[in-house]
Amino acid sequence: MRHALVTRAIRLAAAFVAAAGLPGCDRAEPAASEAPPSAPPPPVRPGPPTARWDVLDLMREAAPAPHHPADGGGRAWLVRDPDQPAYTTRATPDRFRIVYEVGPLGIATGGSVQLQVSPFWGWSTPQVTDRDAPGFTEIHPSSPDIAMSAKTLDEQLLGIEITGRPLVARDRLEIVYGAGPARALTDRYAERGSRFWIAVDGDGDGVRTFLPDSPAIDVRPGPAAVLLVTVPSVVRPGEKVRVALAVLDSALDTGVPFAGDAEFVDPPAGLALPRSVHFDGNEGGRRATFAVAREPGTYRLDVKAGELRAQSNPLIVSAEGPRVLWGDLHGHSAFSDGTGLPEDYFVYARDVSALDVVALTDHDHWGIQPLAEHPELWREIRAQTKRFHAPGRFVTLLGFEWTSWIHGHRHVLYFGDDGPVIDSVAEATDTPAELWQALGDRPALTIPHHPAGGPIAIDWDVAPDPRFEPVAEIVSIHGSSEAPDSPAVIHEPVAGHFARDALARGYRLGFVGSGDRHDGHPGAFAREPAEGGLAAILSEQRTREGVLRALRERRAYATNGARIVLRVALGGTPIGGVVPIAANAKLRETLFVRVVGSAPLERLEVVRSGAVVDGIALEGRLEATLASDIADLASGEWVYVRVAQSDGGAAWSSPIFIGESGAR
Repeated sequence: MRHALVTRAIRLAAAFVAAAGLPGCDRAEPAASEAPPSAPPPPVRPGPPTARWDVLDLMREAAPAPHHPADGGGRAWLVRDPDQPAYTTRATPDRFRIVYEVGPLGIATGGSVQLQVSPFWGWSTPQVTDRDAPGFTEIHPSSPDIAMSAKTLDEQLLGIEITGRPLVARDRLEIVYGAGPARALTDRYAERGSRFWIAVDGDGDGVRTFLPDSPAIDVRPGPAAVLLVTVPSVVRPGEKVRVALAVLDSALDTGVPFAGDAEFVDPPAGLALPRSVHFDGNEGGRRATFAVAREPGTYRLDVKAGELRAQSNPLIVSAEGPRVLWGDLHGHSAFSDGTGLPEDYFVYARDVSALDVVALTDHDHWGIQPLAEHPELWREIRAQTKRFHAPGRFVTLLGFEWTSWIHGHRHVLYFGDDGPVIDSVAEATDTPAELWQALGDRPALTIPHHPAGGPIAIDWDVAPDPRFEPVAEIVSIHGSSEAPDSPAVIHEPVAGHFARDALARGYRLGFVGSGDRHDGHPGAFAREPAEGGLAAILSEQRTREGVLRALRERRAYATNGARIVLRVALGGTPIGGVVPIAANAKLRETLFVRVVGSAPLERLEVVRSGAVVDGIALEGRLEATLASDIADLASGEWVYVRVAQSDGGAAWSSPIFIGESGAR
């Protein structure tokens, strides 16, 4: 049946989200994606050996089909009992009463009503067989002559088939989700507007339509558990310094109603700081204050708020060296397979993570309502991206994820207020070359991500188009795709698909990190284990134009979420640059490295043309410098640096390339 195809696609999406390594997620792929033992091997199809034709076929089979006028008819709403608040709390058992009223065209015998709770973030699966188990669901019809049969169709999906007389307009079904003593477990992350999706197959042909106004509930955070203090990495003497303070719950959710003072402990003399910052309990746990950078130096701010205490990332006050703009260029909301609304995504990026640059990149095809098929969702993303953009302070980029299961995933970034969703499932735009052709002359970039595997590897047989693809995302919540010997290597890596393999092919790619987070927390850095991703963009201009210029010139480096300051130059050539060399010549250059850690540093390594050629133990220092001569450099070589911290934080510089004069 048609709904089974859609459900299987959603289930696959949930499994791939789980494989991202988020806390508490299962890395196993679902049984639904495996062929039965007796099935013949699938036919050989063109494309890379890593291609997931099974997933693409599902996406195409689940594309919009002709619908009966009764599909998606009716309305539904949520009723809270008098003893229940209008909201729920994350990761807690609760009971939800959903009323569905049949529309004017009714529902035929054999038709169905379906309850789909979010398949991504830990909601209990609705079930009707075990009253004592989580997710037990009761269905109460408005008339005793309504006959029906309910059963769990898949994870988080309950089907209610009409087996007796057809339902007519204004008949009702009351669905009590969490009716048993164990209730139903809620989302593991806080979010506004978490949907209880109601779908209706009005004529029983297996094609369902979701009610666009399906009921929703706000999922509130847990109690205060984490204090986050974030400052810029580089400022000039005399400048104002924004200090962002955020009180979060244990899942790093914002919206915590914290009231009290955050006090600066032993504030450094080189910064003019207020003594404390007051939270009145109505700010959602988010406040900012300002300091003035009086004297050059490296500073770390210690802050205490109630029983919580935290230290900021390092702040370097210096007239020299480029500014570091911190960006998360890849993340998801509930508009695909993530958590929360686009508006809340940007609030978190600006006011919690204190990012300089951010992009929301929901999937073109993945989730309940594919972005490529729902222009109203894309309009809302465009509107929120434009609304939050504040040149000079906070740069937002319009984006989406081109989710190709054949050539690998890329996110597309536009550096203006508009641009189309280019469909990776459509045959006209299902290859990288067709994607780049569709971008035309727009100011845009494509960034390949998790290239070494995880959900799917990048097909490096397709050379990156230098107009659009100057950098690759080598680290995210999935892990590192730098090399097999990388810190926290990606799960399920595929040999030959690491970023280092792409460099060995002669591709000139810079390195960035980004979160690929689906929890509504752009810019977050989780520890134990360390996971995340950030792009450190070296630009004096906090504008779209400045960011685009820096990325095109590969003036960037990657971290796994830690705000490590990394300076690298080979001779006089900075990160991402090309050292000119005459044909057949050899060079000797000095590699200069300075690193300022956000935690004690463990090791610094130099990678030359595919091999680690130098390394030093940093033995817990917070800062380190290195000057190392590299001899016999030849055209076509490349050099980069990677750093590891004691808390699992890591950073990778973009390579510096050796090339013939005039080469870029």
